[in-house]
Amino acid sequence: MSLLGKAGRAPAAQESGFTAHQAGVDRLLASYRAIPPDANVRLAKKTSNLFRARARTNAPGLDVSGLTRVIAVDPEARTADVAGMTTYEDLVATTLPYGLAPLVVPQLKTITLGGAVTGLGIESTSFRNGLPHESVLEIDVLTGAGEIITATRDGEHADLFRGFPNSYGTLGYSTRLKIELEKVEPYVALRHIRFHDLRELEAAMAQIIADRAWDGERVDYLDGVVFTADESYLALGRQTDEPGPVSDYTGMDIYYRSIQHDSKQPKRDRLSIHDYLWRWDTDWFWCSRAFGAQNPKIRRFWPKQYRRSSFYWKLIALDHKYAIGDKIEARHGNPPRERVVQDIEVPIEHTADFVEWFLREIPIEPIWLCPLRLRDTEGERPWPLYPLEPGRTYVNIGFWSAVPTTPGQPEGAANRAIEHKVSELDGHKSLYSDAYYDQDEFAALYYGGGTYSSLKKRYDPDSRLLDLYSKAVQRK
Repeated sequence: MSLLGKAGRAPAAQESGFTAHQAGVDRLLASYRAIPPDANVRLAKKTSNLFRARARTNAPGLDVSGLTRVIAVDPEARTADVAGMTTYEDLVATTLPYGLAPLVVPQLKTITLGGAVTGLGIESTSFRNGLPHESVLEIDVLTGAGEIITATRDGEHADLFRGFPNSYGTLGYSTRLKIELEKVEPYVALRHIRFHDLRELEAAMAQIIADRAWDGERVDYLDGVVFTADESYLALGRQTDEPGPVSDYTGMDIYYRSIQHDSKQPKRDRLSIHDYLWRWDTDWFWCSRAFGAQNPKIRRFWPKQYRRSSFYWKLIALDHKYAIGDKIEARHGNPPRERVVQDIEVPIEHTADFVEWFLREIPIEPIWLCPLRLRDTEGERPWPLYPLEPGRTYVNIGFWSAVPTTPGQPEGAANRAIEHKVSELDGHKSLYSDAYYDQDEFAALYYGGGTYSSLKKRYDPDSRLLDLYSKAVQRK
């Protein structure tokens, strides 16, 4: 007889999980009450996966230290109760022993579940599972008014449930989320398909999404990489329980380099499900090269525990604080560089249009591609603050680097050009990094008509939380 209760843990352990969680919520509420009434409410959080600067403040922040654990897993119902500040690294470590995983696991280990829901997240299951907030069944939110409310799709606070995604903590902070899980097999069999033409890649991607298969073989995971206009790849993954050798990209071998090949036939590979989910984290996609970590002579001495996105992020934070990169460029007689760290989405039929423009205008490579379709088909645009159309396929395009500035150009010239092109192609831009929209344009894109204002009045009547424009564009 199993010792596990219905909630996936021994009953005592389950009860202990909820008891510990309540203690964390109590600390959170106490910290809220300690913040002066005239100060904005913020998180007291040491780490972040945001790439925009924030104004400094001397006011105390919210204590979220007790909201970092998986509370309970129900393997029969395939659900989990998870504290809002739990990282996906810890969430996956808890669910995989049950043969389960979140429906979408963003690429970087220290992204939190609450962060992915309020700020959006994406990965190679998004062409079939949508975005992380679509697998949320209910969510407890600390509102700007200092209340903990439970929001569900059809309950009293359904407006907040719908408006919470892409609100970035300006409507409240999640303390607990109940999410769906899906069954996963122990391994992922990979096929890397090379394309010499971006429009052929675009067409193949659309076909795979329609058929959920390619060349007679099922596709469970789908993303891609563009190196140049005539060298791009789709990486197709299939879950399998077939035992066999697996690759390891946490050592000297680098995952994104393993994708490249010259053959007309697919290049095949295999990873454990754990290593597949975190295949991008070791080198932060390809961004570790900026720190020399991809140089074999350096890499062999780079401590393995520091080959992860969270450590590279700390190096980036130091560069932001002390302008190290600009000082090095100045010593070589070069202008400062503009940070271009963005994820955008365009309808799939505009993928090649955008990428061809980007490769001409913005000297950054490689580029990541990740298709998505909303699971939710209710309503015309069910998530008003990030209004993707149900039934329409989009492609997330990610690029993360810096470009030289040009004297006489306005601040953020490259980012502004990208914003203009994305809007021209009926796309959207994520708000985790620098944004340069004027207030009217931003409101038209991200406020869902009058939805955002209504939500602010109901759940943050005294404006204790920053508004979305102040946070995303004005960097307050």
